[in-house]
Amino acid sequence: MEQNLASYYIFHTVAQCGNISKTAEKLFISQPAVSKSIQKLENGLGCRLFLRSSRGVTLTEEGLLLYEHVSSALDTLSLGEKKVRRASEPGAGHLKIGVSATLCKYVLLPFLKDFTLAYPHVHVSILCQSTSETLRLLSEDRLDIGLIGLGNYHLAHSLTFHYILDIEDIFVASGQYLTNLQNQGVAGTDILQNCSFMMLDKNNISRQYIDEYLQKNQIRVQECMEVSSMDLLIEFAKIHLGVACVIRQFVRQELTDGSFMEIPLPSPIEKRSVGFVYKSQQNASHALHQFLTFYNTATLRPLSAPLYNTRCRSALPADYPCPQQPECRHRSEPSEHGYDTARYR
Repeated sequence: MEQNLASYYIFHTVAQCGNISKTAEKLFISQPAVSKSIQKLENGLGCRLFLRSSRGVTLTEEGLLLYEHVSSALDTLSLGEKKVRRASEPGAGHLKIGVSATLCKYVLLPFLKDFTLAYPHVHVSILCQSTSETLRLLSEDRLDIGLIGLGNYHLAHSLTFHYILDIEDIFVASGQYLTNLQNQGVAGTDILQNCSFMMLDKNNISRQYIDEYLQKNQIRVQECMEVSSMDLLIEFAKIHLGVACVIRQFVRQELTDGSFMEIPLPSPIEKRSVGFVYKSQQNASHALHQFLTFYNTATLRPLSAPLYNTRCRSALPADYPCPQQPECRHRSEPSEHGYDTARYR
């Protein structure tokens, strides 16, 4: 491209004004300078761009073709300038977040909704993937931040973990499924070793954490269906396919309304921490700084709040008061599916 940007801008302005003198006034340059720029552009392209008359100038066929492309190019440049200016403003930039589909749905999205309202100019990219993949991409500087649940692994020293909440793994099933087991003489702590088991696939950090628990407590699973997401586990349990390993905080409604019953365990599964993980902030992007600042001043939704009713219902005797809410008592009445909670403690 032999002509410089200024020549094309002058050409574009002349085409819009239809007059050399008006163009000169608009651009604050002399009329001879405008005429010389157009002539130089025509000589370089080897064609006439304007038809001149006493009334002004009009585009030739070649000039009209060039005008369309120059207009598009100038619009693109203008948009680029706006984006660059916006990126340098407080709260602007690009933030890349890695997170599992489960944590994205139940933890990240409620928080992200408020963040995007506060910082509408920050472009957020979310990569839904396994925790292992998130940690790998962080180590390769291909992510700004990740949201992960801790498990039986060690974080690299270069990473900072910012705690958000605790989650608790539990085993649940529908009342109808447990009634079917009850009719076969299976109840209490025998359920886990005599049921159709449903868990996440073996590459999942949560699955590895649960496998270690089962091994430690000498619980042998007879058969296991593996799925790729916790949402599928929840849906399969709802249609009475078996016992699912899920996170208590993510099935609150189902536990409350009786769709799920919690399976008793020989010992509780130790809670795990969920939090943001990122590299040292020394080289952090402006968008990441804004994100962390917003997080530190924001209040996440109380996903970690204990489910008193559900815990009392499955883990304590029928008339035992809740240790955190003394007035809370539960009766061992049959559910709508005929499953007597008292018989499975």
